[in-house]
Amino acid sequence: MLLTRDEMTFDFGGAKLDPTRDRDMLEWMLNQFLYGEVTGIQIGHWLYDAPDMEAARFLARQSLEEMQHVDNFLRIMGMLGCRPKPAHAAVRFLATGMMGGSWAEHVALEMAQGEGFVLQAFYAIIDTLDHKPSVDILKRAVKQEERHVEFGEQQTAKAIAGKPWLRRRILGLSLVSMWGVNRLAGFMKKRLPADHPVLRHLPAFLAHANQCAELRLRRIGVLERPLAELSRGKRAALVAEAYGGKALGGLGSLLTWPIRILPFYPKRKRLTDTYLADPHVTGFALPAPAAAEDLAET
Repeated sequence: MLLTRDEMTFDFGGAKLDPTRDRDMLEWMLNQFLYGEVTGIQIGHWLYDAPDMEAARFLARQSLEEMQHVDNFLRIMGMLGCRPKPAHAAVRFLATGMMGGSWAEHVALEMAQGEGFVLQAFYAIIDTLDHKPSVDILKRAVKQEERHVEFGEQQTAKAIAGKPWLRRRILGLSLVSMWGVNRLAGFMKKRLPADHPVLRHLPAFLAHANQCAELRLRRIGVLERPLAELSRGKRAALVAEAYGGKALGGLGSLLTWPIRILPFYPKRKRLTDTYLADPHVTGFALPAPAAAEDLAET
């Protein structure tokens, strides 16, 4: 990867999340992870656009890994006595609303940047959760996330080579994803207890995640100078150009499939809309309360 584990690690000062005391907050956090892993179904869409067999083979392997991660988080939630619940709107926006409209957007926004955010969150849970069985699961999964980020970085660099217009589009869309992270940080700052040893650090952690995202953009070649040197007007222009380009690119599909713009055309539900009622998710039974507390103490 273009960033090291040390660069992406946030210092929580040795503070720990307690499986019993912090169960409600852990449930909220784990549900954000669960939703993010369910969005792995999007990989099936990108197999159509893979530029070569090597990339297609990588995505096929990744799809299995993402489904394994769904089970990993369901297993962790079961051990900690947590239940599957809906994800926060900001997380749904970052994981689904920012789904790319092209191969370049996919590898840049969903893999290099999106999975980069997820990887940092994995590191944070590994460093702070005082529950060895759960941490051991995440330590195995984190190696796969690192490969996903590295693939996204490499493919993004290939995609933007010699295409300044595409570099600007990726940058404009990345600014929106970073704005989404800032919104999530604002939500946490208002709702989380300011005196909790770990949770009081989360807004600063998300700010650090955005700093790492900026550094990744610079090392990939998407960003040529620090964001601090870009005026607010320049950033707005980049976002407008990015979404303007996406809109023009989408006109062809609208003209090809005019029925989709009719008001009575039904919105197709995807697994990200229905997973909480899926038998595979509901079938992960929680242990009895006493057993859950015993596991939390191991």
